[in-house]
Amino acid sequence: MARKATIIKLSDHGGPAAKRTRRATAAQRNWLSSGLEQAGGKLPLFDTDGQRVNERTVRSCIDQGWAEPWFNNPLKPDWLVCKLTDEGRALFESATGA
Repeated sequence: MARKATIIKLSDHGGPAAKRTRRATAAQRNWLSSGLEQAGGKLPLFDTDGQRVNERTVRSCIDQGWAEPWFNNPLKPDWLVCKLTDEGRALFESATGA
């Protein structure tokens, strides 16, 4: 007996425009703020305690448009090297009134 394929359609409320209206969490803001004073907005791979930044935080910030992949690391291809976007910088400009 053949199985029927189930097709799941994602609703429009979860599209990119909807995602970008969310507020950043404390972990996201902490990570993103690290790029404000770095050349090119480079975001760290490790936090201040030397622990690797949570991949969910990184991926969520990319999905929101606050960070973007910068380049591939040939020595560690599973590490996502990112930089701050203009949208990411805007999170902090609106908070400071600049």
